[in-house]
Amino acid sequence: MRKRYTTTFKAQVVLELLREEKTITQLAAAQGVHPTQLRDWKKQVLDGLPNLFEASPQAARLAAAQAREREELFAQIGRLTTQLAWLKKIWPRTSRDMSASPGWMGTVATCR
Repeated sequence: MRKRYTTTFKAQVVLELLREEKTITQLAAAQGVHPTQLRDWKKQVLDGLPNLFEASPQAARLAAAQAREREELFAQIGRLTTQLAWLKKIWPRTSRDMSASPGWMGTVATCR
């Protein structure tokens, strides 16, 4: 049966390994992990370390997409605010006109 280790566990073991307080063999025996596995994890960390400080193109694309979406949402808020103000402005006139003329409200009253 194959053992599966959490990413947190791997990170803790590699940090201990990078401190160099114990040898790989000692650390492998203490943690119950094969020394070759520890070497692989250490290599993975050291290979990926320079990428932590580079701006990833994926992060830049995500930020640009979020900025576009934000602008679209602000534009929609502006349109809806304008429409709401217009409706508030004409609402009193519309309700007065509807009550004064026999429109659909008159037909509803007669159906009862």
